[in-house]
Amino acid sequence: MMKEPQLPPPDIQLSKSATRATRFLVIGAGSRGNAYARAVTRTTPGTIHAVAEPHAFKRREFGQNYIWGTDGSTEGQEFTDWREWVQWETERRKSTKDSHPNINSTTPVGVDGVFICTLDETHVEIIQAIAPLNLHILCEKPLALSLDDCLTVYRTLQPPEGPNQQPRAPKTIFSIGHVLRYSPHNKLLRKLLLEDRIIGDIVSLEHTEPVGWWHFSHSYVRGNWRRATAAGDGSLLTKSCHDIDFILWLLCSPVSLENAQVEGQNPHFPRSISSAGSLTQFRKARKPVAAGGATNCLSCPAERECSYSAVRIYNDRHLAKGHTGWPVDIVCPDIEDAYKGHGAGAAESQLLAKLGENWDSGTHSDSEIAARPWYGRCVYEADNDVVDDQVVTIAWDDEVDAPRRLAKTASFHMIAPTEKQCERRGRVYGTKGEIEYDSNRISIYDFASAKTSVHDVPKPPPERAESHGGGDYGLAGQYVAAVEAVVNGGMDIETAQARFVGCTLVEAVRSHAVVFAAEEARREERVVRWGDWWEEKLKASAAGSKA
Repeated sequence: MMKEPQLPPPDIQLSKSATRATRFLVIGAGSRGNAYARAVTRTTPGTIHAVAEPHAFKRREFGQNYIWGTDGSTEGQEFTDWREWVQWETERRKSTKDSHPNINSTTPVGVDGVFICTLDETHVEIIQAIAPLNLHILCEKPLALSLDDCLTVYRTLQPPEGPNQQPRAPKTIFSIGHVLRYSPHNKLLRKLLLEDRIIGDIVSLEHTEPVGWWHFSHSYVRGNWRRATAAGDGSLLTKSCHDIDFILWLLCSPVSLENAQVEGQNPHFPRSISSAGSLTQFRKARKPVAAGGATNCLSCPAERECSYSAVRIYNDRHLAKGHTGWPVDIVCPDIEDAYKGHGAGAAESQLLAKLGENWDSGTHSDSEIAARPWYGRCVYEADNDVVDDQVVTIAWDDEVDAPRRLAKTASFHMIAPTEKQCERRGRVYGTKGEIEYDSNRISIYDFASAKTSVHDVPKPPPERAESHGGGDYGLAGQYVAAVEAVVNGGMDIETAQARFVGCTLVEAVRSHAVVFAAEEARREERVVRWGDWWEEKLKASAAGSKA
């Protein structure tokens, strides 16, 4: 096998007294790329330095908002895709091998870290391509669409074992887009449960994600995430993997990762995982009789009476009220340009033209249909197959020699037809009390006093209203803080990872594995014994990587 070329680091090491703004590349200028860019530019000392995005309008708008303003891009700031950037960065490093780019050099500077915000199926290839560059990485969730690919990412980023099979320290910071860990609300909830132990030992947890009736139809019936693959992904992975991670963060992870590393604490692993769920609503059997043979909302006689009318969702609820952001800009990426430049009528015409696009199974191949979203398609005549109602149950045993790590259960419910949109809610039952939470409030009932206390968690300001309760800002901020600590503070990678990110690569991979275990349990209608299942998967993956 040909060896990878040995490239110099992004920039020659600065002296301890020298500091500079850390620089980041965003790959993918869609909604998630914009969310992280906003968080970085508004609340951290880091800077968004470059963007890689194939869609010209998205790339230009992103650059104007976060990088070059009205001045236009300079070399090293704008790329049509990530491959172009990798090639450019490789050449840049060769030219800076003998000189620091910030000192008497005309060579453009590089970046310290990368935000990967592309479609799910591209994450593995991108990570494998940029891993030799030794840059810090934040990857949007999910990490990959199969367990094998998640383990491939682990082997790509984790240095090989050293003498005596001891794991080597990681070379870079890694973070995953599990934003629920980083919202002020959830950080307070975890503190109350694990540090303050306000309800004693946790006995059981119930957690619900109400996806939202039209949100599910947008993303999981008509959109990019409507089809599962044979590898085992589905809506539980693409929509709710960070909910499973949230549960494990509360019930499995050590209270403090940094202290756990020092004290040698292990996670409290589950005993078993089971799941049930199906595609209940968005299928032909539920199609209104009045819709007849129509397959597109624009030609449907029942369109005005249908809650899932694409015209009502995208135009009436959003564009007609002057809202050109998500989800309208997902349907028409340059809708804002049309709205500002040519008026509301032109924007509406552009939207309706897009919604009028339809497929015919007689003239379109299945691969052509699957390759893109169809936002005007009837939700009862779509090619979706991911579940819209699913329950996952996780159980733990007592852990020997750990008196406060006792048997417990957790249940998670993902449900599509809900009024609330992604506003999680739940209850935690303990030996001394009970906690009820939603996206705004944490209510605690104490058994001994028979009193209820309430924590009203301040709502994020309007500009952060769609940031997962501040989770986007928390995640991006902690990632940038970790990179800052390494680049400008001289902190070692493991300490920065534990202190600021609070989650390791192996923990991120393991929480994805629990999702795949739940999907396997659902499909096969069985209970997965976690320890045996995980050991078998690791052995099979290791054997496959050596083949």
